[in-house]
Amino acid sequence: MYAANYPKVFRLCLGYLSGNEDLSKDLAYEVFIKVWQYLDDFRGEASTSTWIYRITVNTCLQELRKKKTKTLKIEIADDNPIEESETESQLASMYRCIDQLSAENKSIILLELEGLPQKEIAKVIGINHASVRTRIHRIKDQLSKCVKNE
Repeated sequence: MYAANYPKVFRLCLGYLSGNEDLSKDLAYEVFIKVWQYLDDFRGEASTSTWIYRITVNTCLQELRKKKTKTLKIEIADDNPIEESETESQLASMYRCIDQLSAENKSIILLELEGLPQKEIAKVIGINHASVRTRIHRIKDQLSKCVKNE
């Protein structure tokens, strides 16, 4: 279960945390701790991966709420900025644009990027399939415009 789902959970956390790999690894481990803790409570109404995605989304949203309440900002001065490659720059731009989405839209697009079927995304988010399809289309338009303006 861990080996099959860890990469997906990690990438989803990465999307929520604007590409912060260290924090994403920590959250991914936290997700699997919760999975083990609540495995006996899993009712089997959805697939195991859908249940794990739901735990991941909730864990990431809790982390984002914690970050909002922190007022202390730590800025590290970098005298020698490392040049980003074109791909890294595009990824960073995409993460910044995804960061601007509402929490629910962020969840939808990150799950879509993970390749989760839209019907499963609907179950994870708790909305109907038609709404997911419409919102994915709108979110993609929004992200395209955002990335072009960066």
